Amino acid sequence: MRKYILILFIALSQWVSSASLHEQLQNLSDQAQIQLITCTQGEQVWSKYGHSGIRIIDPVQDIDIVFNYGIFNLMSDDFYIKFVKGETYYQLGIEDYEHFVQFYGSIGRRIYWQELNLTQEQKLRIADALMINYQPENRHYLYNFVFDNCATRPYYLIKNALQDTIISDYKGFCGTDYRTAISHYTGSNSWVDFGINLVFGSDADVPMTNEQRLFLPEELMRYFAQAKLSDGTPLVKTSNTGDFDVVEVPWYANCWPVICIFAILMTLLSYYDRRRKRLSWGVDAVLGFIYLILIALVIFLTFFSCHPLVGFNWRLILFPTIHLCARLVYFVHR
Repeated sequence: MRKYILILFIALSQWVSSASLHEQLQNLSDQAQIQLITCTQGEQVWSKYGHSGIRIIDPVQDIDIVFNYGIFNLMSDDFYIKFVKGETYYQLGIEDYEHFVQFYGSIGRRIYWQELNLTQEQKLRIADALMINYQPENRHYLYNFVFDNCATRPYYLIKNALQDTIISDYKGFCGTDYRTAISHYTGSNSWVDFGINLVFGSDADVPMTNEQRLFLPEELMRYFAQAKLSDGTPLVKTSNTGDFDVVEVPWYANCWPVICIFAILMTLLSYYDRRRKRLSWGVDAVLGFIYLILIALVIFLTFFSCHPLVGFNWRLILFPTIHLCARLVYFVHR
């Protein structure tokens, strides 16, 4: 019984806190600021592209908070299975800005900000839209890496609240395909890059439109930096921005030397088998099993997952093709 009373107390406290904050945000002072927050990339695969959020500051009401669309529970039941299937739900959270900075600073990620040049009415619309999104029935959303993530959500919320057209001269990755843009952040020819491209199909080679490339936080930051409204008003009033780190892949982490070594070893094994006149079928069986697993995974993702861009491509048959060509040394001219 005490357990249920505690749960009820926590839920009630959150409701009161949310209701109180909503009331404060409905009465933002003329000194209030709304900023787009951009965090540089991290070490984990899911953080290599950076992160975006919306910060609201009101010194009159002692408010300094970040609305964060990137919250997920890594320890939830079947997280990795759901992630592979594209059924991972993220949620909108509210964090104290000081704690937000401490967390990202502790893992070596820089935080940039851009104060939006807004009227008081536009500020209130953005604050109200954020609180509507934060309601328990709205705060969870089905995460989609390229179409619905921590960058696209702030962009469309701000765009809709402005009730105006955003025009930017920043070209960036506009007209570039998804595969190239993603490789920029994972490191071209790294094993992470190879693994992602292994499951990407032809849809990943379609050029991105002006808004589609804004799923990347750095693109959104730079797009806003040069953006103007229809009357020529700059979208950003003041800012503190900088560069993302350039991903440099050391030679030992490059996938192609390993692929070349694999080809050489398979060829040498075939010469060895040819000289002893006996095939090392165990090696073929193990590698064949691995190929089948990879093909089955791509088939599953293509037909049974919610992930966009997934499909067959030449990388999926790269190792089997090298394997087969190397084995021809054994079979030809025996």
